[in-house]
Amino acid sequence: MGLLWFILIGIAAGWLAGQIMGNGGYGILGDLILGVIGAIVGGYLFGMLGIAAGGLIGALITATVGAVVLIALLRLVKKA
Repeated sequence: MGLLWFILIGIAAGWLAGQIMGNGGYGILGDLILGVIGAIVGGYLFGMLGIAAGGLIGALITATVGAVVLIALLRLVKKA
C-alpha cells in the first residue's frame, strides 16, 4: 500500500508543479518521474533547512516544492 501512495503522490506532485510553473502536466509517466525526483530534491532541501513535513499533505508539499525547484533548474540548464 505504501508504494501505491508513493506513486499517487508522485503523480500529483508532478502535475501540481507543472501547473505552478505554467507548463500544464507532462503526462502520467512524466508527472510520476518529476514527482518522484521532486520528492527526493524536496526532502533534501527541507532537511537542509530543518523543515519537517509529515503525513500525506506534508509529503505532497515536499514533493511539489522539489519538483518546482527541479523544473526551474532544468529551465536554467536548457537556456544555457
